[in-house]
Amino acid sequence: MPKLEYGQILDRLRARLDELRQGRDVAARDLRALLTSEQVAAMDSAWAEQQALRKGKRARTKEEEAALGWKSKRDIHIEAYERAIEESDSGELEALKRKARQVEVRRARIYLDSYFEALAEPFGNRETAAKKANNDLTRAGLRRFDEADTLPDKQLERDREVREMELDILRQIKSEMSPDELEQLQLLKEHEKREAEFWKRRGK
Repeated sequence: MPKLEYGQILDRLRARLDELRQGRDVAARDLRALLTSEQVAAMDSAWAEQQALRKGKRARTKEEEAALGWKSKRDIHIEAYERAIEESDSGELEALKRKARQVEVRRARIYLDSYFEALAEPFGNRETAAKKANNDLTRAGLRRFDEADTLPDKQLERDREVREMELDILRQIKSEMSPDELEQLQLLKEHEKREAEFWKRRGK
């Protein structure tokens, strides 16, 4: 399969499936171009089974063909594309989950590394360390933990949309995270809790 984004692959698979369903002729080369080698092999195997079925049993009407399980070559192609779309849908979700997990882990590492580095400096304190860590997140193009509105309105709106998507995906991937990743996030949660308690005590 070409090295395309999942969205591009899905769009092309769906467009090709529409052509097949509409009865349009599709060149064999174009038909196979969007499928993986495994999907092509499965499609060829399904057609070989149909050819063997036709040799073993005769059918005189469409009803008999249906009863015997006969399928046209176009039917085999349509089924292959339907399966490919299902697999691509699943792959797209997995890709989004991996990306969200990588972003959150990177975000946690940058924040924690910066925070504890600043805290270890002479005269370092929690407030300045937190500010430095959040500023480092901004420089890295990642969402701040203090939710500072430092981005233009359009970007803030997009950030909110991305955040909602991240929350949905993170609910699904939390159980799949490695022990190290879970530990990083747990450390971050504990730090955020302490920060909230600290500012609450200071009346902020």
